[in-house]
Amino acid sequence: MPQEPKLAPTLGELLQERGVSRRAFLKYASYLSAVMALPAGSATALAEGLANARRQSVIWLSFQECTGCTESLTRSFSPTLESLIFDLISLDYHHTLQAASGEAAEKAREAAMAENKGKYVVVVDGAVPTKDGGLYSTIAGVSNLDMLKATAKDALAVIAVGTCAAFGGIPKARPNPTGAAAIDEIITDKPIINIPGCPPIPEAMAGVVSYLVSFGKLPELDHLRRPKAFFGETIHDRCYRRPFYERGLFAEGFDDAGARQGWCLYKVGCKGPVTYNACATLKWNGGVSFPIQSGHGCLGCSEPDFWDQGGFYRPLSTNLREMGPALAGAALAGAALGAGAAWASRRHQESYQRDQSAAEGDKK
Repeated sequence: MPQEPKLAPTLGELLQERGVSRRAFLKYASYLSAVMALPAGSATALAEGLANARRQSVIWLSFQECTGCTESLTRSFSPTLESLIFDLISLDYHHTLQAASGEAAEKAREAAMAENKGKYVVVVDGAVPTKDGGLYSTIAGVSNLDMLKATAKDALAVIAVGTCAAFGGIPKARPNPTGAAAIDEIITDKPIINIPGCPPIPEAMAGVVSYLVSFGKLPELDHLRRPKAFFGETIHDRCYRRPFYERGLFAEGFDDAGARQGWCLYKVGCKGPVTYNACATLKWNGGVSFPIQSGHGCLGCSEPDFWDQGGFYRPLSTNLREMGPALAGAALAGAALGAGAAWASRRHQESYQRDQSAAEGDKK
């Protein structure tokens, strides 16, 4: 009788072979559960799901991009790049990281598609040129447009990594000569997860892949198909400079007295009040810092059309005619909050000074 094909080992078995203890695995699952704001008790379910799952076949396509998204992933700390590739996923095709080239590389992609039909995940970074049949960017003689359609046809899901893939990003910025488009403008019959950012936070990429592998479903998404765990709050919501914003204390330049004292960067163009991302909590380089902590305002890079919103170094409230209605409304609300907070702060300070003066007068 013919023998049944041997199943690939589970992640739990692979981890055991590599000497990873159950305690270390549970610690990672607890970290990931906390990062993704999962309900209490989810860490155990996440760990069990990962342990019983088999390595997820991933095909990574890179189109109109700068390789920054891959650079970001290679700097992932939780999990590290090595553990992500060797433990969680089978990275079967990646233009930058794969050893194969030429015909061998394309055969690897086709083999992964055939062997994992209906089960593989496609990760895409970069926008897709659609003008003139997509001739502005080709790989192995195939346009990005045709390669995306062919590769996504039998995929389980598509993850658009980086703002270029999620929203078109810089390639789509005016005047958009190549007709660059976001992934969800082209692929409309598959589940799509957008992880924007220029580049995106590596832990967000790793977290989404881990969630998919463990639970076999998409995490909760917002109206722009972004995981709410990482894009559920604005930069402003968790920014450590927010108390200065609410007190009306703003830096007027990048090297004035306010900037040196760490005051709010709203007036020098910070887009934190209208930008949804986890930069202020996860930060970068293993939690070392993020742009605002380094003295530079948020550019809003995880939002659609951030490149065309009227200037990085002008405050939101001066660009209302150039910005969309929703963004303008949010900017007005932020400006009103800042102005109201500043007024209240001044009133409180004036009242306090009057009380102090009165108390000193009574003593005399």
